[in-house]
This record gives sequence, C-alpha cells and structure tokens, in this order.
Amino acid sequence: MSTIHLHATTSASPEQVLAALTDFGPGRSTLFPNSADDYLQVHEQGPGRADVTEGSGGVWERLSYDWSDPHRVVMTTTDSNIWGGRSGHTYTLTPEDDETTTIDVVVVREGKNLRGRLIGFLLGTAGKGVLTRALSATAEAVEARHELTRRDDV
Repeated sequence: MSTIHLHATTSASPEQVLAALTDFGPGRSTLFPNSADDYLQVHEQGPGRADVTEGSGGVWERLSYDWSDPHRVVMTTTDSNIWGGRSGHTYTLTPEDDETTTIDVVVVREGKNLRGRLIGFLLGTAGKGVLTRALSATAEAVEARHELTRRDDV
C-alpha cells in the first residue's frame, strides 16, 4: 500500500477548488488529466455527496465523494479494476491570509491485484513527481477557469 502526500498553493478560493472537484460535467479532464471524459459516469449525486466512476488509461475506480465539510473532500474507492482496500483521496482546502488556498492531498493506493500492487508501488516511489505535476496542473486549470468566469461577468 502506498500513501502519497501532495501539496499545492493556488490563487483560487477554497469554494472554487471545491466547485472544480465536484463538477462531474463534460470537460472534467481539462481540470483533472487522470479523469477522461469517456470513463466518467455519475451514478448518484446529492447535497455534499456523489457516487462517480472515473479513470483513464485502462484504470478506473468508483468513488464515493463526501464534501459535507466545504474545506475537505473525501473520495473513498468503492470499486475498481485495480484498487481496493483503503484506496482513495482526501483533499483539504485551507484558506490563507494572503487570499491563496493551500491544497493538501493524501492519496492511498492499495492494489487488489498484481497490476494494482505494481502501479501502487510505482506511484509511491517514482510516481510522486507525476502526481505533484498533475496537482499543479489542476490548480492552474482551476485558476484559469475562475479567471475566464470573472472576465465573462465583467
């Protein structure tokens, strides 16, 4: 099992980051490169929660999203072709005094088969840089999305 800690800072507000994390519409892959639109399936969604299948590159997982706390999004893996056990993601969004938001992410990967154990091991070692770059790209995409919305409102 791999537990990976990631960190990013963004000029987007916690509300804007939360809105991006919980936007399951078309174009999700522009915000989250590891969530291809053709894998995306929303099974159920309600206030502060969703049941969603997403993935890319032959890897998919069904996630139970909980954002009842607007500064914390917990995604628990309920089914996957390679992940099992305690797999999931937790995003903690902390507003800072300088009007930025700190995004802390904990990714837990417990492979349920040989492929999952191998990918989990790779993510826990050499793959952390890939995940860090993906989180930075997501933060930049959220900022760009907000800037575009702000310009449209003017």
